[in-house]
Amino acid sequence: MTPAELKFTKTHEWVKIENSTAIVGITDYAQESLGDLTFVELPETGKKVIKGQSCCVIESVKAASDIFAPVSGEIAEVNTELESHPELINSDPYKKAWLVKIKNFSADDLKDLMNAKDYDSFAESQA
Repeated sequence: MTPAELKFTKTHEWVKIENSTAIVGITDYAQESLGDLTFVELPETGKKVIKGQSCCVIESVKAASDIFAPVSGEIAEVNTELESHPELINSDPYKKAWLVKIKNFSADDLKDLMNAKDYDSFAESQA
């Protein structure tokens, strides 16, 4: 089930706001579409990211895919556990398998993101 507390992009990233940090990952729909994840290329801490532009890359048995920043800001932290265990994205995309944490983002960046219900409808239309 899609977590109701998250916001979603049309490129299948999720965002959870915790204090003043945006935690970012990919959706269950995205990981399912990609298949078994084999590699994650994470950005460096401190890197500036721009909403809608690639912030990291994940590779699966099917393809390499860019992950797009859902908000502009600065990379505060990356999930280094994914470097040795990219398969966590397949087993737990909404909890253990967050990709990056972004700080110094604008709340305005969140306005055009979808809620869980709208995202589920959108994902169904993509299938």
